[in-house]
Amino acid sequence: MMIFLKLQGLKHRTMKVQKQLKSLKTYSLLLLAIISSNAQTLDTDYFNALKSSKQNSSPDFEWRQFGPGNSGYCEEFWIHPTDPNCYYMSPDLSNSYGTFDNGKTWQTIKEIDGNGRGMRRVQNITLSHQDPNLGFATNVRGFLFRTENKGRSWTKVLELIEGRHSEMVVDPSNDNNWYIGAGDFWNVKGYHRTQAMPQGNIAPYIAYGHIYRTTNKGVNWTPVVVDPAHTNDLSVGVIVVDPTNSNNIIAATNFGLYNSTNKGISWTKNPGTGLPHNLPRDMDVHVDKTNPGNPITTLYLVEQTHYTPNGNTVNSTGGVYKSTDFGTTWTSITGNLGVRIASDANNGNNTNGVDSFTTGDKYYRTIAYWFGIDKQNAKATYSQFPNTNVLPVYNRLVVNPTNKNEIYISFNAKHDFTFGPGDVWKTEDGGLNWFPCVRTGKYWSRGTDTGYWTARNSPSTVNTTFAHIHEESQNSEEYSGNRFLEINQRGEVFISVGQQTLKTSDNGATWTQVDDDETFPGSKKWIGRGDSNLPGRFLLLETGVPNRKLLCSGEHGLWQTTDASGFPDADDLTVAVEQIEGQVHPNGATSISSVAVHPNDPNIIFTLQFRQDHRGYLRKSTNGGTTWNNVVFAFSGDYSGTNESLDHIFQYNLLIRPDLPDRMYFCVMENPVAEVNASFRIITRQEDLGVKRSFDGGQTWVTSNTGMPSEASVRRIAFHPKKPWQMYAALNVTSTGKPGGLYFSDNSGQFWSKVTIPSEIKSVNHVFLDKTTEAIFISCGQFSSTDANEGGVWKSIDAGATWIKIFDMPYVWQTETSPINPNLITVNVPLQNNKGANVTIFNPGAYVSFDGGSSWLKISNNLGQPDLITDLKPDPEDINVFWLALKGSAWAKGIYSGPNPLSLSKNTTNARELIKMFPNPTNSKFISLKSDLLSGANFKNISIFNMQGQLKGNHDISKLQTNNSNLRIPIRNLPNGIYLIKININNTEYIKRFIKN
Repeated sequence: MMIFLKLQGLKHRTMKVQKQLKSLKTYSLLLLAIISSNAQTLDTDYFNALKSSKQNSSPDFEWRQFGPGNSGYCEEFWIHPTDPNCYYMSPDLSNSYGTFDNGKTWQTIKEIDGNGRGMRRVQNITLSHQDPNLGFATNVRGFLFRTENKGRSWTKVLELIEGRHSEMVVDPSNDNNWYIGAGDFWNVKGYHRTQAMPQGNIAPYIAYGHIYRTTNKGVNWTPVVVDPAHTNDLSVGVIVVDPTNSNNIIAATNFGLYNSTNKGISWTKNPGTGLPHNLPRDMDVHVDKTNPGNPITTLYLVEQTHYTPNGNTVNSTGGVYKSTDFGTTWTSITGNLGVRIASDANNGNNTNGVDSFTTGDKYYRTIAYWFGIDKQNAKATYSQFPNTNVLPVYNRLVVNPTNKNEIYISFNAKHDFTFGPGDVWKTEDGGLNWFPCVRTGKYWSRGTDTGYWTARNSPSTVNTTFAHIHEESQNSEEYSGNRFLEINQRGEVFISVGQQTLKTSDNGATWTQVDDDETFPGSKKWIGRGDSNLPGRFLLLETGVPNRKLLCSGEHGLWQTTDASGFPDADDLTVAVEQIEGQVHPNGATSISSVAVHPNDPNIIFTLQFRQDHRGYLRKSTNGGTTWNNVVFAFSGDYSGTNESLDHIFQYNLLIRPDLPDRMYFCVMENPVAEVNASFRIITRQEDLGVKRSFDGGQTWVTSNTGMPSEASVRRIAFHPKKPWQMYAALNVTSTGKPGGLYFSDNSGQFWSKVTIPSEIKSVNHVFLDKTTEAIFISCGQFSSTDANEGGVWKSIDAGATWIKIFDMPYVWQTETSPINPNLITVNVPLQNNKGANVTIFNPGAYVSFDGGSSWLKISNNLGQPDLITDLKPDPEDINVFWLALKGSAWAKGIYSGPNPLSLSKNTTNARELIKMFPNPTNSKFISLKSDLLSGANFKNISIFNMQGQLKGNHDISKLQTNNSNLRIPIRNLPNGIYLIKININNTEYIKRFIKN
């Protein structure tokens, strides 16, 4: 009765909507949505449970990451001590991964249905030599985790005092004994050594001065002070337990070597006899078990390089050392390590040394930082290059467990203030001769200084193979540097160069990226293995090209989904991608925030960039991404003096009016809550914040905030689906706490008026309008709010006159509906600040409703970052498929395989596989349909609509031509553009898309 009365009250409005409806959905579906919207009530028990305790995701849902392998900074990589097929990594964007099949596939090792905060930015992972399932891990906050299933899952067991700890080791002969060293030793980006501070700088949130020990497999832990004189500044880098005597331990710290002879109960300073500075950067151990009754233990160590003035040049000291008495004395095995920098110009066959043009500038950068002076001063004071080999700053070392004479060392040129060709060097004769064994970039591809390398008996050709960045890597300088260096029991070595993971299985002769698969050789179409560290951004799913989805990323440009044929293990969740902007092009745009496609030509693509190359520009391709050009710098402010990498302009939400494509829009956020490194927002001029619009195809842009409050933070904008001159803007709370709201424009964004929304809402993070019902959805809430009622998802079916809450979590980033059924709704929930009152730290992630919001499913299973979903959308063609982007884990495709009530609706049937359409795209006078469904079907007509829902053709089946059993539909009178065909067969409605060009 109540529903009947409400329908009577809506009768006039519903009749009006019925007359105006020109979409692909039937009036009955719209009416059903109106009934559901007005009758539904919140399931308070469900949302109270979400807010108060962990709730499991639907077991019928599976996500699979498909972004390119690694593709971000990763300083940490660990290999299981007894299983060389099992290894782990923790990149810098807060996911952590493990592989248990020798790198064929990777999976998150975070809590797969948790809040995203455990096991992020892991500092160390160590597993037992006796029990392969037992292990411990520490993360950047000093949390200690335990695994009992080989690292597939972890449980937090302890918070270590003061925070970050840099080292952990297990006694190789007795897994009762574990040791954890305090400090920030491996923070290569921020923990630098100089002449004035050879021990490195001290930072907050770091534990210093102690080593935790346990002798009962982690049941109890006790911190022991290493050196009473350095309780506040000692960092532990490496701990080695003597494999032949559990009492003997040696630790490498920023204040030198320390020894314990009683399982870590007490420590004494090791004088480092034989070491030039007793400032180790890394240390490894080799055990020769040739004679099992008398194993020989050898320690290897790389020293911190020191530079000292010598007239108008410098001397360098440091190098590599070994000890056969467990660290009592040390012998140099530095040999010919280092390079000689030639002062003459390079002629391609320089025999004097490394060309000063290639290495000299980085050399002066290095010594300038060491001496604490600027680079120009260093060049003037030390104008003469050293006459002998000069040592770079090396920071990693491993020895082959199968061959003690095979030693690898590496450096990080970019972040550790060092120089020199070759990302990794090695010796095969115990240190007499060293050579660069990882050779990437134009220095090697051009054959530079071949005479010098020949004289050293060193190879001098490129020996690295990458996936999507291969061409860019081999045509760039070796500047990024190596980030980790690990070796397994078989002697296979793993490194990270150019944000990619490489491996050698032939003792360093060749190195190949190991976390991407090419669909077939030479295709340049890639299937990631699941360990991506890519900053995933905006997804454009409706691009005017069948099966093409455009994917924005930070640091690795723009990608599109593509054909996975040729890949032998493809299944429904397999997604192949190819890069169409970024490293694939010289000087391409690498950090793309938003993308849009011209409504009349899908080959015309526009992008916005929030940092790095082409920051702040509108960029355009007219050939589907083959080539790109900048259209215009879209801001009035002068940002030429700012850092394009560190200072971000958070421009987003690029929109093109479908009926008037010369009218384009985007917004600039003052408070970029979901962006990578949001705190790096540039101090943008006030006139550049808010809504930007262009009425001339993007050639000129003006800020259009009239009617909005000053200092507005416009996070999202949206067109009305049927009246695109009407627009909505979502304003989130500013960084200074000024409330946001919802604003409306009826004149193409030139003037704005405030929409009345429930008074408890202080921040609107997203606005979305359903294409069928025109319902408005706003996603609300704040990270640090103490009001649990101000957030959630609110819906209006009467243009904002009234609102109902359909989803009740205190902080929501995004809500969208399916373009093929308005009852399918997705919601994206981030994690809220746990310091506020009446808020929740439980159950961030992805949610879906199949009944218009009356009931919900959590669908975050197997997402390592459910709290950091940057975009979430239903597939535009299949009601059981979903797509999302993650702040630090690229993109994922999801499939729901459970009972779906929408599958019973005649308006949601997927026609992708049931009906074939060709040619598509087409420039023909006809387009053809072919399907077994057409044989003996009960249908009378076929309708064609444009993307604005306007009827452009209605054809009687009996009057259509057939050709070889194909139904031919005339389209000669249609202008170029994107269209949809609707056909009702045996009371089931099918929808197909085509492009006329």
